[in-house]
Amino acid sequence: MKKILLIFFLITLFSCEKKSNDKEWIYLFSDENSSNWKAYNGDALPKKWKITNNTLTFDTEFKLESEYTKGTDIIFTDEEFENFVLYLEWKLPKGGNSGIFYHLKEGFEEPSEVAPEYQLIDDDGWEELNNDKLSSWQKAGADYAMYSPKTNVKKLYPSGEWNSTKIIFTEKKVEYWLNKQKILSFVPWSEDWYKRKNNGKWKDSKFYGKYKKGYIGLQDHNSSISFRNMKIRKL
Repeated sequence: MKKILLIFFLITLFSCEKKSNDKEWIYLFSDENSSNWKAYNGDALPKKWKITNNTLTFDTEFKLESEYTKGTDIIFTDEEFENFVLYLEWKLPKGGNSGIFYHLKEGFEEPSEVAPEYQLIDDDGWEELNNDKLSSWQKAGADYAMYSPKTNVKKLYPSGEWNSTKIIFTEKKVEYWLNKQKILSFVPWSEDWYKRKNNGKWKDSKFYGKYKKGYIGLQDHNSSISFRNMKIRKL
């Protein structure tokens, strides 16, 4: 009898903890939060972006990178986040390209001027369609133009299949995950971080990575893309 009561107690405790943890997550594509998405520096969700059945899609005829014209990035405006865990699943067409921004502020010409980006791209398909090679800092899972993913653990599913991404951000350490594998980590605003920033693509970007709190954003790189199960938990 004591064993039965103990088992019942543990099951109840686990169930309560799970419900408590679930409540901590903010689901960004829920019906409740759909109205909180809008264009970066805009006032409404652009027509090509749609949220239905808890899935967000950007629907457009895919164009090669060489034909890229500036798109309309979007942001989640309900709240700015500082330290967090962000999880989502994403799917790209062949050669597709997008990204996830965080600590984003409005008022700049484009998000990349100010916000770090977790790169989303179909590595092999992009290189094939563009007859060009990506640098390691441009590939899927990179902290774009700053840190490259570890190729020995990275597992990227091909175009048309769902991939999962997790970003864990704290001031002490940042982790990027792809399909349940940790593919890179770094210390933000460290000596190494500033060295990379000041000697690379962002050397002339005065506000890049400056803010420690900001919006979550998604990139329109003129490529069809789908997102689902997007949720964030504050740390």
